[in-house]
Amino acid sequence: MDFIELQPLDIEICDVTLRDGEQTPGVVFTKEQKMAVAIELDSMGVEVIEAGFPVVSAKEKEIVKEIANQGLNSRICCLSRAVRGDVDAALDCDVDIVSIFIAMSDMHLKYKYHRSLEEMLSCAKEVIEYATDHGLKVRFAAEDSSRTPIDRLKRAFKEVETEYKVQYISLADTIGILNPTTTYYLVNDIYKSVNTPICIHCHDDLGMATANTLAAAEAGAKQLHTTVNAIGERAGNASLEEVIVALRVQYGIERYDTTKLTALSKMVSEYSGITPSPNKAIVGRNAFTHESGIHVAAILEEPRTYELFLPSMVGGKRNLIVGKHTGTKALKGIINSIGFCLERDELCALIEKVKVCTEDKHKSISREQLEKLITQVKQEKETSGNKENGFLAENL
Repeated sequence: MDFIELQPLDIEICDVTLRDGEQTPGVVFTKEQKMAVAIELDSMGVEVIEAGFPVVSAKEKEIVKEIANQGLNSRICCLSRAVRGDVDAALDCDVDIVSIFIAMSDMHLKYKYHRSLEEMLSCAKEVIEYATDHGLKVRFAAEDSSRTPIDRLKRAFKEVETEYKVQYISLADTIGILNPTTTYYLVNDIYKSVNTPICIHCHDDLGMATANTLAAAEAGAKQLHTTVNAIGERAGNASLEEVIVALRVQYGIERYDTTKLTALSKMVSEYSGITPSPNKAIVGRNAFTHESGIHVAAILEEPRTYELFLPSMVGGKRNLIVGKHTGTKALKGIINSIGFCLERDELCALIEKVKVCTEDKHKSISREQLEKLITQVKQEKETSGNKENGFLAENL
């Protein structure tokens, strides 16, 4: 089967863990934690880091400013409403980019702003002009883009592009309603109408944020928004680790240091108090764990049989589990890998003990438990051998 050859993508990553990720219910990062995450993102090669929302508090402003003045290679961005005071806070923080957002959907205009589209656009333009006049690069973001008429988006984006030469325009799937097909259509339609780089910001309410982000990239989006471990409001955002590995495996983009992903995931998990699901792609506990006998036996000969890429590519480790589904061949390979060697009859005895143990306890066996079972098998064989020798001696 031949794979479809995909066109090269012109993309960059904007990680929003420190801003949107911190909007996860119950999550508050300390200054030291935010600094540590920013440094790791920078070392991976992430081009843009959204460090926070400075107007939220004096402490938040202080942290954003310190990250911006850390001397990182990543450009630092912060969030701003269409309010001059928010832009003043961004200016005080020395950020490279300010993301000025408004919503233009009928839903948000009616129930959030209680204002007309023209009023909101006027506010946005005034603040964009103010930010530009003060030397800031501007990303103009349309919140709830996925429920905003496309012609309305085109008009607004074209106006700010023409009048203020903004650096980016941004589409947000605020409630995660898109799928890859509708994402592609939306982004590509906007892409054909503007000359400004497009950003895509996807939420994961239907579990499609990563897929939608990649579809947007194929449709022409330049800046892809992600969070570590996919944290964020409600169901979270597009996963940094999934997006970066997909870009490498499927699109040949290798400029990001993927070997740091597992360590970064553990860092953010510790700081946020949110542990990724065991079956989470790339960084989940089971991402490189194998139990099935057929799988393990094949893995021991050639890892590519059941692994798309080696765990080392993302800083992970392979874990071969002994459990109910483990066969004799796989078990032999596993025990050999931990320094034991058993005869055929010992292996058969061990496999029976393993199956009984796992079915009784309803879980797999740890290495320590396996070593105890191996010891039992050897002792039982030795005891059996001694009894047999004693019987023969008595009858000589």
